[in-house]
Amino acid sequence: RPPLAPGMPKPTYFFKVVLIGDSNAGKTSLLKRFTADEFELNSTPSVGVDYATRQLESPDGQTVEAQVWDTGGQERHHSAITAGFYRSAVGAMVVFDLTNSASFQHCQRWLKELRTHRGHGEPHQPLVPILVGNKSDLRKRRAVDYEDAIEFAQDNNLAYIECSAADGSNVDIAFETVIMEVYRKLRKNIEAGKCHPDRPSPGLFNTVLTTPAQLAREEMEISGGSRCF
Repeated sequence: RPPLAPGMPKPTYFFKVVLIGDSNAGKTSLLKRFTADEFELNSTPSVGVDYATRQLESPDGQTVEAQVWDTGGQERHHSAITAGFYRSAVGAMVVFDLTNSASFQHCQRWLKELRTHRGHGEPHQPLVPILVGNKSDLRKRRAVDYEDAIEFAQDNNLAYIECSAADGSNVDIAFETVIMEVYRKLRKNIEAGKCHPDRPSPGLFNTVLTTPAQLAREEMEISGGSRCF
């Protein structure tokens, strides 16, 4: 489904969603498929942080802008940007490669990192992580059993979706599962008086979030040197 056409109402909500997982799991390809409906067969893994947006409409007609962040999953770059990467995130997709069992085994580490740096969410700012098995189109090369993925997801209270950035199957469903669950929890909190849409809150309401370029500048200022993002 394409983004909302120009002229649609200004988004009421900005949801920051992070993609985490090993390098080569296909996170960048998922980002491009969801935000631009594009796929590059031989795409280069991200170095540092990438970022793109797409607008969606909620079931009750509100305009939501998903701000999707992607990190390369390489330790030498990742360690320098961890805190800023997770800051204000309200959704997360823990992505693994269905043809690579090691990438699945590492999901526990990525989930732990997410919850260490972002916590389990706050009363006014929910956190919704899901588990995503990418490259479902490569059926003959599958190395992770569906039952094992489901068991991991259930043990960690995650929804589980298999998709393919290559053919586009279930990509929108994966992102919309995260975004609309964040929206559902947020509306519940608003109705309970725990938060208010007229009070800007990073990651939720009508406020501009830090971009990767700004994050890079902040990290350089903190470190007093230069870093490659």
